[in-house]
Amino acid sequence: MSKLFLGTVCGIIFGIIDVLMMIPIEFPADRSKTIAMAGAFANCLGIGFVIGASRLALSGWLAGLIFGLLISLPDAIITGAYVPILPVSAVGGAIIGFVVDRFGK
Repeated sequence: MSKLFLGTVCGIIFGIIDVLMMIPIEFPADRSKTIAMAGAFANCLGIGFVIGASRLALSGWLAGLIFGLLISLPDAIITGAYVPILPVSAVGGAIIGFVVDRFGK
């Protein structure tokens, strides 16, 4: 399986997991929760896609960790929710980076 395709599939799976983790969170309005979930899914998909498309001279997990943090940093700054966003993105990015590096061609 190509690295790009594998990274994209991993990003979709990561996005679904991230959205599921957001279900119990209370938001001021229903529409804002839907928008936040769509944004989180798009962010996770982007992380997977970029990891699959990149060719850095780093170990896969480290490249994934870096991309996860860099791609999610603007969302964390805008929302002020650094703690839930950055650790989840760092771990998810590292896992995707490892999987893509290990199993992608």
